Amino acid sequence: MKLELWIIIGILGITVLILSLKLFLMRKSAREIESTLVDWLAAETNTLIHISSRDGCMRKLAAGLNIHLRMLRRERRRFLHGDLELKEAITNISHDLRTPLTAICGYLDLLEREEKTATVKRYLSMIQNRTEVLKQLTEELFVYSMASSVPESKPETVNLSRILEESLLSFYGAMKQRSIIPDISIPQAKIERTLDPNAANRIFSNIIGNALKYSDGDFSVQMYENGTIIFSNSAETLNAVTAGRLFDRFYTVDSAQNGTGLGLSIARLLTQRMGGTITADYSEGRLYITVRFPA
Repeated sequence: MKLELWIIIGILGITVLILSLKLFLMRKSAREIESTLVDWLAAETNTLIHISSRDGCMRKLAAGLNIHLRMLRRERRRFLHGDLELKEAITNISHDLRTPLTAICGYLDLLEREEKTATVKRYLSMIQNRTEVLKQLTEELFVYSMASSVPESKPETVNLSRILEESLLSFYGAMKQRSIIPDISIPQAKIERTLDPNAANRIFSNIIGNALKYSDGDFSVQMYENGTIIFSNSAETLNAVTAGRLFDRFYTVDSAQNGTGLGLSIARLLTQRMGGTITADYSEGRLYITVRFPA
């Protein structure tokens, strides 16, 4: 009786040992699958899932995941190729438009020197206005295609508050024309960051330009010593949904506005590229755009 009991105990012990070993190998295979997936998602590689286990179910799981990884890799390459073609097309179109627009502006300047009737003057003013809008839109398309296609930047130690001041000064005429007296708060302390100064200026200019476009007559800028800048303005035409879409490419709140919907998209692209964050919030009829460049 004791012998039989020991045999049963031995069999149970061997069974537990085998099951423990099988469980260990399955957990090891699961970790191998997880590690490969993390590496694959972090950077596009040709690596597929290989596991050390001989378990049929785990190998079948790995084979099924490899099929989907190959499909995902093909779709990603097709997307990147199409996105690159689109950016190249935008760049080429923008570049091609610049030449005739420059010629048109030249002829308009010559016409300004000629004698004109009141009607001709009015028509000429309208043509000049539309031409300037077209130049602005073309430039915006060109800047976006270049910014999204060329990841290299030229970072250097800059005074962030000085760049913000220069950007605000460049819009002095536009604010005066709209009778907007901005409420500006910038600390006296030098706030230094390692950024591309041209990119930082483009970010602030696009945000300020967007604020003036949709402002109901006011504009506020508050900068803090931790590198946070809050731009705000009343904008009754917006709401929480439209504010959330302001960074989408080609999205415009009003199709009648003179814009491509790329200004804030470019600002987000450049901000993220330099390690910063940019968000838009809407509360009680007021739009807040917050930019942060941590030390």
